[in-house]
Amino acid sequence: MVKHAVEANFDGLVGPTHNYAGLSWGNVASKTNVNAVSNPREAALQGLAKMKRLADRGYVQGILPPHERPHIPSLKALGFSGTDAQVLEQVATTSPSILAAVSSASSMWTANAATVSPSADTGDHRVHFTPANLSAKFHRSIEHTVTGRTLKSIFADEGYFAHHPALPSVSHFGDEGAANHTRLCGHYGEPGVELFVYGQVAFNEQAPAPQKYPARQTLEASQAIARLHGLKDSNLVFAQQNPAAIDAGVFHNDVIAVGNGNTLFYHSMAFLNEEQVLADIRARLTGAELEAVRVSNADVPLEDAVASYLFNSQLLNTPDGMLLAVPGECREVASVSKYLDKLLDAGGPITAVEVFDVKQSMRNGGGPACLRLRVVLNDDELQAMHRGVLLTDALYERLTTWVETHYRSELTRGDLADPMLLDEVRKALDELTGILGLGSIYDFQM
Repeated sequence: MVKHAVEANFDGLVGPTHNYAGLSWGNVASKTNVNAVSNPREAALQGLAKMKRLADRGYVQGILPPHERPHIPSLKALGFSGTDAQVLEQVATTSPSILAAVSSASSMWTANAATVSPSADTGDHRVHFTPANLSAKFHRSIEHTVTGRTLKSIFADEGYFAHHPALPSVSHFGDEGAANHTRLCGHYGEPGVELFVYGQVAFNEQAPAPQKYPARQTLEASQAIARLHGLKDSNLVFAQQNPAAIDAGVFHNDVIAVGNGNTLFYHSMAFLNEEQVLADIRARLTGAELEAVRVSNADVPLEDAVASYLFNSQLLNTPDGMLLAVPGECREVASVSKYLDKLLDAGGPITAVEVFDVKQSMRNGGGPACLRLRVVLNDDELQAMHRGVLLTDALYERLTTWVETHYRSELTRGDLADPMLLDEVRKALDELTGILGLGSIYDFQM
């Protein structure tokens, strides 16, 4: 029996150490803004404002907390020793790049947090979670342990939810989570098509692969997650991302394609074998016809798609069609703004466009879609989860006050060695876990 279900969005709350260290080779925006002065307070408030707008429209909106940064356990595992202050002084003096890596607020981009398969698709009819190992980048590879703890705290009932450890943290099984995973369906509560997009085949050196920038998702990783989640072949499509797009700065599939319901909004250079990918989706999609909204390179050149993050937008159901929630940069790039006007005039499945200001995140290479993890939940599962992380007016006000109390308005790379910053972060996160009712999820709390 098909159950009523909703797609909940769990946004990452931007952390107190949000900074521009340029850590992500292959992410054009991240490298462009390296060493700029960041504003963690503004970034967190921008993220909360985005969540509030969507919650006010009736969407189920959850929150995933930031991680502890700088992460002292990672530094101690690398041989730095002494008190926390001494560890920070040592690494700042001898290895400032490592300090920047363990101070990154990149967990804010929860599209990379995990891959999630709804109960309608899985063999045991539970919602399955696999935290992404993010092995391509050191600063992100240290996230999955706390991510796993957080997800287990929120989705604790084993009768409804199943949790898997991250895949082996090696390049052959590089996994970047839901940023390379899209689910298409007629209704959320029905079996859908889970589209896994990969950048290369790790065990086949002759297979097509990018030449300039690394492919972060492997076919082997995607296949492993599908097995762990108990997905059937009839629910699966594996598609290779166009290597030329990766080399142009499309480091994740969600920078060049976004799907929701039966609609796939994508750039003509998104997939290596575009027609086959569409045919495979159509052959497996039940209960609805695929609405493929293709954006040509003539309408939006690939470099403009990357600069504006047109496809790193949220595609959301409304009573009147699909809403495309875009970053403000989409109205600043002429070709993209012109295309959006044309899109609305075309009368297709996307019937509205709204602009969101997430500029602090965008400067580090993450738009609205990067900031959220989508979790499809039926009514029973929604009731079974820990509801203290779901945004309400009261929680929004409390979190706004929390951010204004604990976050700095300016942060540079030089500030990361300040022991006072670490104390500020820990005090803030200890309070936050109490506000959200998550229990002890951080290393310093254990």
